[in-house]
Amino acid sequence: MQHAVVSPGSRSTPLALALAARPEVELHLFHDERSASFAALGVALADGAPAILLCTSGTAAAQFHAAVIEADLSGVPMIVCTADRPPEFRDVGAPQTIDQTRLFGNAVRWFHDPGVPSDDVAHTWRALASRAHASATGNNQGPVHLNLPFREPLLGTAGSLPPARSGGWSHQVTPVAKSFDGLDDFASRLTGRSGVIVAGNGSGRDVLTLAGALGWPVFADATSGARECDPLVVTAFDSILRNVEFADAHFPQVVLRVGTPPASKVLSQWVARSGSEVLQISSSERVIDPDHNVATTLVGDISLIVTSLADGVKSVKSTWLTEWTRAEIAAQNAISDWTTANMSEPTIARTVTSALKVGSHFVVSSSMPIRDVEWFGTVTPGVTVHSNRGANGIDGVVSTAVGVALASKAPVVLLIGDVAAIHDSNGFWGLARRNINLTVVVTNNDGGSIFSFLPQATGVEQSTFELLYGTPHGVSFKHLAAAHGVKFQQANSANELRTCLEVSGTQIVEVPFDRSVNVDQHNSLNETVVIAVGTTGE
Repeated sequence: MQHAVVSPGSRSTPLALALAARPEVELHLFHDERSASFAALGVALADGAPAILLCTSGTAAAQFHAAVIEADLSGVPMIVCTADRPPEFRDVGAPQTIDQTRLFGNAVRWFHDPGVPSDDVAHTWRALASRAHASATGNNQGPVHLNLPFREPLLGTAGSLPPARSGGWSHQVTPVAKSFDGLDDFASRLTGRSGVIVAGNGSGRDVLTLAGALGWPVFADATSGARECDPLVVTAFDSILRNVEFADAHFPQVVLRVGTPPASKVLSQWVARSGSEVLQISSSERVIDPDHNVATTLVGDISLIVTSLADGVKSVKSTWLTEWTRAEIAAQNAISDWTTANMSEPTIARTVTSALKVGSHFVVSSSMPIRDVEWFGTVTPGVTVHSNRGANGIDGVVSTAVGVALASKAPVVLLIGDVAAIHDSNGFWGLARRNINLTVVVTNNDGGSIFSFLPQATGVEQSTFELLYGTPHGVSFKHLAAAHGVKFQQANSANELRTCLEVSGTQIVEVPFDRSVNVDQHNSLNETVVIAVGTTGE
């Protein structure tokens, strides 16, 4: 572990000072615990290793809960250390003391309260650290919670650590055999049949090897790691499947889902309507079956599984892939032409994804940005894409991007809506001093545009809809940036946005929109693609 994310406080002093004294640990201070927790999440997303997350006692610990839930559902390792008052101060009305026992419930892989540290139990400390790390990084990765009570005095001279073992304290073995039980049966259910691979978060580009062996298209979600420049890749699957005639004429026999599902409701409805056999490959033992239609799941190293399967399958007839490729080309041309002619939120998703540089990281907020990127974004070869889609919330997105930038040391672009940006505006706290390369692109339509796509938009009286769902806020992002000492730019066209994205360093780029036309623009673009896909069979 190389990173520790710390929020200030008194009771956590012993561990905070210990972390600050370790040169091999990079310490990041966040004033707000909620921002700190999502930054720790972002660190692990970029680094692969858990960050140490530390706060003082009391409600500070409660502020970690949302990020712990996201880490749980996304399978992101994290070691959460909450300082606590010693037992004699609990349940007696002592200040800054709450019940922190199992505070995060079932959202953590392991909880432990080792009691107040003393020399007579020092021999257990390395085993404690080892188990915490192993629990966070094992086959079912996720957060671990250590509740650590400290007695005063909180300052003192640190004693010696217990001696280290020779070699590691914890060693977990993941099977790496090219053949394993169930592989041949799974391969037989794929081979020679028409199918599609739905590549979600965690898939990786090795799914293209399997797709090539099968002759299947890959519906590549924005976070899949498979959005490559490859004739197998279909990124406009949501728009293509809106052409009902094409979609119903191309029901597959098998749908192979790899990683977590994309956001597209159109895709999930098409799979359900098709009656296809749904198979799944996952790196986590956690059940991921929101539509209750998965027949079989293989759990393990995704790269190993898909490359092993590729050696044992046969391709379907070539016309199956050819028809999907034609539809993808027609859809991409239609999206490019429409977004070139119209300034819209889909245009921003298209512009940002096409401007990303190889080696950079891209963080996408929930609600409309992730959908616009999934539906209308370009391929992103060489770019690592992140999105907090475990709980699908808008909480802590700015801070997650900050954590990604801190750990990756690479250029990072965040695409976020105005409500999500305001919700985590504390993520901008101290941003100008963090020496990172982060561009925050805010699509500002003065409210929550995703609700305009839902039945509430027509089923609720307009003024009530605006009050409860539209939620106009009137926040000035120029003033918000100034308050935090962060460079600000405003882009009113795709060309202006491209120019802004060429600037390095930390900045906020606001792209203003009229929320009232957003639904019509999406409908217009989708209809354009539907028409284009319809011509491929003529």
